[in-house]
Amino acid sequence: MFRNKILLTLAAFFVLQTSCEKYKNLPESNVVINELMAVNSTIVTDQNGEYDDWIEMFNKSSLTMDLSGYYLTDSKRNLVKWQFPAGTTVPSNGYLIIWADSDTTQNGLHSNFKLSSGGERLLFVNPEKLIIDEVDYPAQTQELSYSRNPNGTGSFIWQSATFSTKND
Repeated sequence: MFRNKILLTLAAFFVLQTSCEKYKNLPESNVVINELMAVNSTIVTDQNGEYDDWIEMFNKSSLTMDLSGYYLTDSKRNLVKWQFPAGTTVPSNGYLIIWADSDTTQNGLHSNFKLSSGGERLLFVNPEKLIIDEVDYPAQTQELSYSRNPNGTGSFIWQSATFSTKND
């Protein structure tokens, strides 16, 4: 009986361990979440002069990438929360900014959700509804961005914002 409890405990541990690892083996994507800022009060404004949350995508490839049908979300329960409009592209080795301000009536790319300054998860999802990139970011410090360093491939660190430019 004691042996059965140990085996059951080990089996439960194994199941939990392998289920938590699924995000470490995301499908390879040429476009990644590269930088984000959830507290922006003086760094950069959108086309309407508003200091909004923003997300920077980076295209690591030498080809222009079409994001039509892809999604961004802050909810694992709703992987299709905000869809990139048809015809949205990221130039080769280039950047794309999405304003995370819940104001889809503005021109440009404005998601239907905001980033939480208290920290949360941001997911990039392909048209088949598979998560291809994700960032779990902690509580945001004002006027610092959470950025991949080195640019496009590294781990996320706090640094001065490099809006639409290289993070290194």
